[in-house]
Amino acid sequence: MKKTRLDNDKPRCACGIFGVFGHPQASLLTYYGLHALQHRGQEASGIVTSEYDAGKERSHFNIVKGMGLVTDVFKDYRTVEDQLKGMSAIGHNRYSTAGSANNRSNIQPFTVNYRDGNLALAHNGNLTNFRSLRTELQEEGTIFQTTSDSEIVLHLVARSREKNQIEQVRRALERIEGAFSLLLLTDTALIVARDSYGFRPLALGMKDGCFVAASETCAFDMIDATYIRDVAPGEILVIDKEGAKTTKPQSYWLPKKDAKPHHCIFEFIYFSRPDSQVFGESVDKVRRKLGKALAQEAPIAPDSNEKSTIVISVPDSSNTATLGYVSESNKQGIPTKLEIGLIRNHYVGRTFIQPEQGEREMKVRTKYNTVKGVLKGKKIVLVDDSIVRGTTSKQLVKLLKEAEPKEIHFRITSPPIVNSCHWGMDFPSKEELIAVRCNEDVENIRKELGVDSIHYLSLEKMLEVVPKGGGKNYCTACFGGKYPTPVESISDKNDLEL
Repeated sequence: MKKTRLDNDKPRCACGIFGVFGHPQASLLTYYGLHALQHRGQEASGIVTSEYDAGKERSHFNIVKGMGLVTDVFKDYRTVEDQLKGMSAIGHNRYSTAGSANNRSNIQPFTVNYRDGNLALAHNGNLTNFRSLRTELQEEGTIFQTTSDSEIVLHLVARSREKNQIEQVRRALERIEGAFSLLLLTDTALIVARDSYGFRPLALGMKDGCFVAASETCAFDMIDATYIRDVAPGEILVIDKEGAKTTKPQSYWLPKKDAKPHHCIFEFIYFSRPDSQVFGESVDKVRRKLGKALAQEAPIAPDSNEKSTIVISVPDSSNTATLGYVSESNKQGIPTKLEIGLIRNHYVGRTFIQPEQGEREMKVRTKYNTVKGVLKGKKIVLVDDSIVRGTTSKQLVKLLKEAEPKEIHFRITSPPIVNSCHWGMDFPSKEELIAVRCNEDVENIRKELGVDSIHYLSLEKMLEVVPKGGGKNYCTACFGGKYPTPVESISDKNDLEL
């Protein structure tokens, strides 16, 4: 049975990855890179380094990983300095979408030692044909150590009959389908790869003359690295001593390299940090434009006895879009004032729930509090990026009403979510989505949430706003668009739990 996560009613992304090749502080850079990518996964974290042993004339891998945040796993500098020596490293922050969240064996990076040496893997995304591949490999005698779809890649590489390690990797990636941004660490190279549709972001940078790779460019800012470019959809980059020397890593390509990209549009709406560039574009700029588009479609004018409409965000993911909403409203001649009406507690840990209290209600109360003096007696516009189940939104509206505003108008910078995702977003089952439960009737959603009005940004307007330079295309399957690739079956990340 699929487990419902009560701590968050937002779509969650499938992990953050970071890698570096040839730097004397590889593990430390990876630690800070993962720290910057903490928002992409909070269940577990790990780092693998490749250390050359001159006495034995070979490399060996060092690994530290565990459950919890980056600061939980790497508690002090000695952990990184003493246990993770080496000039190259990859790291991973986990949020599970395939494989049990509670199984410690699912913590990445994964490592194997096979006929051609050591190999480690960090994966962001979700494979849509992992069931058939897993069954095939099991029938051929493969023993799996985890319930994660990512492990399949290592088995495919190890079982390849190709003699060249790069060709082994390429043949393995040709067999998998779905979303993957991958880092593979070998004894002599860092291999960086992205699926042909470019579902999830993956960026290439440089620090002190050494290549680095990350899910988002905010990780480069943390270590003062320079963003070079995105890894292209379908591209496999091999960074080794020769590539580092020439500053031109060797590029290989997967089949379907001419397939149209289908970037996950939710990276702009919610997942990525606003200070990042994803898909070659500034997340901050795109979110401001989404907020402006929302104000164009659904402005709220103040009453005749009021100076301005009060607009507040659901912090923190909606802050930037709210700025866009306010500026565009004022541009249209509608007096609008940005206020801080909700305060978010960033230090919410485990809380004790009394039997008579609803767990969802207490989660909301421990995470948010209202500024009553800002809200009382006012017509307010509440801006959020998305609504998934609607349960948290419902409790949030209830909390706002306790501050006694005159009216609450809900504005969402994305269309209603009506489909599950199979490419790395953790949505609940389709039946749990509020838009599906309400038969995609916005008026029914308004009544369930208990607000005076609600407006979702239209799909057409959203697609007008997002950047289209370089022929960019986006996956909008969760909003009712077509699934861009075939899917074996409905994915349940716990159906392989051991």
